[in-house]
Amino acid sequence: MTSSTVDHERDRVAHAEAAESLEPVYVWDLVVRSTHWLIVFSMVVLTVTGIYLGRPFLTSPGPASNTFVMGWFKVVHFYAAIVFSLSVGARLIWMFTGPRWARFDQFVPTTRQRLRDMLGTFLFYILLRPTPPPTVGHNPMAGATYVAVFALYLVMIFSGLALYSVSAHTSYMKVWGELLPLFGGAAGARWLHHVVMWLLIGFSVHHVFSALLVSRVEKNGTVDSIVSGYKYLPKSLLQDRQDP
Repeated sequence: MTSSTVDHERDRVAHAEAAESLEPVYVWDLVVRSTHWLIVFSMVVLTVTGIYLGRPFLTSPGPASNTFVMGWFKVVHFYAAIVFSLSVGARLIWMFTGPRWARFDQFVPTTRQRLRDMLGTFLFYILLRPTPPPTVGHNPMAGATYVAVFALYLVMIFSGLALYSVSAHTSYMKVWGELLPLFGGAAGARWLHHVVMWLLIGFSVHHVFSALLVSRVEKNGTVDSIVSGYKYLPKSLLQDRQDP
């Protein structure tokens, strides 16, 4: 019997046991949940206001009124950007200072078990396995994806700061103009900012779909857990599969 067959059989048994004996486990702490939702809501606001700033779709009679509408969209965009940047920064710090399921090893596969589970999860996502490998925190495929997502977050933050420096009236914000050459000037930064926005929108659609899919298959409260913090997991998984 091959290693992959053994892993699949073990996972099948674990899922069968899950239907019989589930225990609530506090997986997502308050920092993880709050930064998650702050990022979500700020991204929605940033997307709507960002699309308007690039192509205004609301106007009022008279040039002064149009400027006023644009001004409000800019202000809302900037404050949402502050919320987004602080939330991303807090979550990055929490990867190194937070509890077990919030840490960086949930994102970067550091063990052979996590690497095997990454392959198993990928096979599940492309419908070549009936169930994903059971995990407590992030499944390894999702965790690795979040590394790329956080990299995109940082690109959005720094390209946004570079763009803000172009029209900034205070010296401490103009300093971010030093980043403009990295993006090929203001035009390059604006283009990159726009492209990454659509990449993050695409990720968000996939994220919701995969969360609903895994939640339906595993029946462990995956979707509910980002609100309550609790997943419902079998005892065998808690004892034998702690994702070291």
